[in-house]
Amino acid sequence: MVRREYWIERIERLWRLRTIVWLTGVRRVGKTCLTTSLADVEYFDCDELAVRSSLQDPMTFLAALRGRRVVLDEVHRLDDPSGVLKNAADHFPDVRVVATGSSRISASRKFRDSLTGRKFELHLRPLVLPDLAPFGSTDLRHRLAAGGLPEHFLAPQPAAAFSEWMDSFWARDVQELFPVEQYGPFRRFVELLLVDSGGVFEASRFAAACEVSRPTIAKYLAILEATHVATVVRPFTTRRAAEIVAAPRVYGFDTGFVAHYRGWRDLRTEDLGGLWEHLVLNELLARLDLDRLHYWRDKRGHEVDYVIARPGRDPVAIECKWSRAHTADLGGLAAFRRAYSQGDNFIVSGDAVRPLPVSGAGLHAVVLSLEDLIAKLSREGELGNR
Repeated sequence: MVRREYWIERIERLWRLRTIVWLTGVRRVGKTCLTTSLADVEYFDCDELAVRSSLQDPMTFLAALRGRRVVLDEVHRLDDPSGVLKNAADHFPDVRVVATGSSRISASRKFRDSLTGRKFELHLRPLVLPDLAPFGSTDLRHRLAAGGLPEHFLAPQPAAAFSEWMDSFWARDVQELFPVEQYGPFRRFVELLLVDSGGVFEASRFAAACEVSRPTIAKYLAILEATHVATVVRPFTTRRAAEIVAAPRVYGFDTGFVAHYRGWRDLRTEDLGGLWEHLVLNELLARLDLDRLHYWRDKRGHEVDYVIARPGRDPVAIECKWSRAHTADLGGLAAFRRAYSQGDNFIVSGDAVRPLPVSGAGLHAVVLSLEDLIAKLSREGELGNR
């Protein structure tokens, strides 16, 4: 079993703060393997009938586990999962529970209580940089092509697994947790979204292609957000006349799925930039523990890939370039800084060796690796802990 020490440490840290950790993430991202690799845990698979029967009486079940560390895997299979976790938090403070599921608690009809104030939620994302060496390869090209689901990353030929995953996602997550009746339009939407991943989202275009209404497309997108299959990146704006203020960009959750549904079997040089942008998004959200990022675009077509903004702090602007050879164009960053003059400017490059300053268009920026970017933002206390 591969130990994902980065995530193990995060669960242990959260357990020191609260007794309930809700571990969420897409199907087969590695939640079961991660939780069973925790030290001294009692593991229960809520898919099993005997476990579900025992948890019909949660007080008796939890009383037998006093002082223990407990995994409730696939807890949304229970009739009343929030009731079980609420009882654990309120009546058994010496029991540490990590419960796993594929969607946010607040989004699933199975959860009658959001457990506000009783739990910490941790989103396990596809493989991040600290995960790669334990899984046997630090080759970024392989990570971009195969994706970050562990079984896909390790498989010599993962192509067939993508379609099988999609069938499982529909049967095990969507149908059981959300009111969606038509498989064909929904799957078509997911596949088109992955092909268009990173583009500006236009609901009417998807509605026409899937032969459903715009409200149905909005419902489908909300489900993909809740199950972490899509990430919506909204514009950064202070409502200036020249800024794009409404149109979001929507990213698929994994580079492997994006490459597969675009038909990219062997990645070409021109394919790498867009996938690198996806990987940077995954890394920033996972390791800086962010709920969201923004992008910026003005009506003249200037863009910045990602903007990180917190109340009372200057916005951080980030451009993604697979190769340092393409870092000379600072036009987008310069346009952004004409509107927002204060804040750091970074160009994160797949082949950067060490941080190097660059200048142009009246702007100063730093070209650096993704690992150096995460370390710098974390070390400076800008956005939280690693």
